[in-house]
Amino acid sequence: MTDIVKNVPTKNVAVLGGGPAGLMAAEHLAGRGFGVTVFDQMPSVGRKFLMAGRGGLNLTHAEALPGFLAHFAEPALRDSVAAFPPAALIAWCEGLGEATFIGSSQRVFPRSLKASPLLRAWLGRLAAMDVGVRPRHRWVGGLAPDKLRFETPGGAVQAPADAMILALGGASWPRLGSDGAWAGHLPGVAVAPLVPSNMGFRVAWSALFQARGQGEALKRIAITHGTTTVRGEALVTAQGIEGGAIYALSAALRDAIAAHGPVSITLDLRPDLSRAEVALRLDARARAETVSASLRKAIGLSPVAIALMQEVLHQGRPAASLAEVVKALPLRLEAPAPIARAISSAGGVAWGEVDAGLMLRQHPGVFVCGEMLDWEAPTGGYLLQGCFSTAIRAADGCAAWLDSMP
Repeated sequence: MTDIVKNVPTKNVAVLGGGPAGLMAAEHLAGRGFGVTVFDQMPSVGRKFLMAGRGGLNLTHAEALPGFLAHFAEPALRDSVAAFPPAALIAWCEGLGEATFIGSSQRVFPRSLKASPLLRAWLGRLAAMDVGVRPRHRWVGGLAPDKLRFETPGGAVQAPADAMILALGGASWPRLGSDGAWAGHLPGVAVAPLVPSNMGFRVAWSALFQARGQGEALKRIAITHGTTTVRGEALVTAQGIEGGAIYALSAALRDAIAAHGPVSITLDLRPDLSRAEVALRLDARARAETVSASLRKAIGLSPVAIALMQEVLHQGRPAASLAEVVKALPLRLEAPAPIARAISSAGGVAWGEVDAGLMLRQHPGVFVCGEMLDWEAPTGGYLLQGCFSTAIRAADGCAAWLDSMP
C-alpha cells in the first residue's frame, strides 16, 4: 500500500487581517496551491463580519451589473467587481451550504439571515485547505514579506513569508479589530485620512425630545439634501439620527459639513401624499381635535414623527402651515457621528500606490485589499461585495507575482 503524501507548498503567503477580504484572499491563494497563514490581532477572526450578520448579513445586491458597477467611482474597483461579480459571490456562498434569497429591496441575504453559519462553514473549508490562522497577532512592522513582525501575548515574533496581503480593514468599530493603526506602518505610502462612512449625524435635540424619541424609527419618509432625495427609514438616537435613508446621503453630508459647518436637511414625513392633499386632510379636522390627534388620524403620522414636528415648531422656526412642516421639516445636522460608530470608513491607501494586481508599487510582494484601499460604497451589499472582489484581485495579483519569481 502506497502512502499518500501531500504536496508541500514551496511558496508561502502571510495574510494580515481575518475579516471577509483577508479570508477570501486566503482561500483563493490556498486553492491555487500556495501555503497561507492568516494573522489577526483579535482572539478570533471575522468579528466585524459577525456583527454585520446581526442585521441579516446583506452580502450583495441583485441589481444588474452595469448599475451595480456605477456605485464604485474608481475604475480599478469597478474592474475588480466585474471580474468577481455578485453572481460569483452568491455561488460561493451557496457552495458553502448557505442558500441565499433576494429581499424586496433587491438585497441578497443568506437564508439563515446570520453570519455565524456561513463563517463556521468557511473556516471549516479553510482548515481543510491547510490555511493556518494565528489570532492575537498584532502587526507591529515590517513592510516586506521576509521581515514581518508581530506582537503576541507571548512576546514579539517574526513570521517571514514570500508575499503578504494586507487586509486590515478601515477604522470603523475599532473594538472589533479594524482600528486603522496600520497607517503608521506604511512609511512613504500615500494614505488618504480615514473618515466615517455610512454613519449617523449629531443633532442638538432638546432634553424632552431626546427622552421621547430615542430608539424610535421614522418609517416611510423621504430626506432631501441639495438636489438629492432618498426614501427610506431613519432612527432617532440620543445623539442624533441614523439609518438607511441617512446613510445614503452620508458621504455628501459629511463633506458639506467639513467644508461649511452644520448643514440642514429636509424630511418629508408623508412622501406618498402631495402637500395639497396633506393640507386638505388637516383642514378637514374637527374643531375640538388637537393638532397631534389630527396629524395621527388625518395623515397617519407616528408618535415620533409628531414629536419631531413639535420639536421643530417649539424652536421657533417659521412655517407657513402644518402641511409645510409635514412635507419639508427642516433638521440641522451638527457633525458626523464618530468613526468608531460608523458602519464603514472612507479613505485609505491611494489607488496610485498600487498596480493592476493591487501590489504596492514601492514594495514588491505586498498587496492591499478591502477597506484599506481608498474607496467607499453605500450600504446595500456594495461594501461587502467590494471587499470580496478586491480580495480576489489581490490574491490573483499575488499568485501571478509569486509565479514569476524563481
